[in-house]
Amino acid sequence: MSEKQIAVMRELLQAAGAGSTWDALVTLSGDGSDRPFFRLWQGDNSYLAVFPSPTVARARDEAHSTYLIGRHLQHSGVPVPAIYAYDQESGGILFEDLGDRLLFHAVSEAGEAVVETLYGQAVVVLADLQLVACAGFRPEWCWDTPRYDRQLMIKRESNYFSAEFCTKFMGLVELPMGLSEEFAKLADRIMLCPADTLMHRDYQSRNLMVVQGQLRVIDFQGARFGPLAYDLVSLLNDPYVSLSEARKQLLIGQYLERLGNYISLDHDRFMEDYWHIALQRNLQVLGAYAFLSQEKGKEFFRPYITPALERLLTLLATTLAADYPVLLGLVSQIAALRREN
Repeated sequence: MSEKQIAVMRELLQAAGAGSTWDALVTLSGDGSDRPFFRLWQGDNSYLAVFPSPTVARARDEAHSTYLIGRHLQHSGVPVPAIYAYDQESGGILFEDLGDRLLFHAVSEAGEAVVETLYGQAVVVLADLQLVACAGFRPEWCWDTPRYDRQLMIKRESNYFSAEFCTKFMGLVELPMGLSEEFAKLADRIMLCPADTLMHRDYQSRNLMVVQGQLRVIDFQGARFGPLAYDLVSLLNDPYVSLSEARKQLLIGQYLERLGNYISLDHDRFMEDYWHIALQRNLQVLGAYAFLSQEKGKEFFRPYITPALERLLTLLATTLAADYPVLLGLVSQIAALRREN
């Protein structure tokens, strides 16, 4: 850590009314993020200090969004960590320390014993985030894009999959003709989905923490307007946790029931949207895991590439087989190569 970060942490503690010293300080690591994280201990109390990424060009804009969106979500009743202080010049934020127990950890340790309760909570919290916190959410708070749109899908999800997973990770020299046209078709289909609600954009088991049996939402800085199904897809098709199809259907039912408290929804149309968005999200996930493991050296992500690939193949070979034949052929080829090696 730098002297500047130490000075800012003292200022943040002072702004939070907690003095300016600590008894112990521990450096923490993020999952896919290289933002500096520090846990500060004062006796039995602890705080989490987070600074902007040193490798992201607009990292301080991201930090500012984290602060603005986090405060809004908290005021809207979404269970996010409290923000105690923020330094706009450095981008440093002092958060409530939620500990280290992720939903991923809880399920890994206890399995089905906690899935029903915690995932039931997760879909209820999600519906509230999307519909309740949508009220008063301001597009100018978004550091990235204010809306999940066609350009984002093509450039940073579909083409991300092609470049990072297919070309760099798998070493494919040529990709099949017609692939770009299918990516455009998929994006056009998703653009038909209603997209006037709030989305987290990475709502999954490693961005949900368990504190005294209750879920708390983190990594919300990418929130923006988008289609309802995207976050639900992210949660239920999360490669970190393998949920049964029966469990997924139960959770979809719970989610739609909660949404019914706020809006009237065509369930059949929602599920049609769901499958196309599941495909789009799966492309993004594989691109990200390939990039993080190979380019960033974050080996934690490598074991999840195979389950994500198999899930993509299943989705393409069943629900969407007739819609994206070129992509199905490519993914089938890659899956066969992976099984041989």
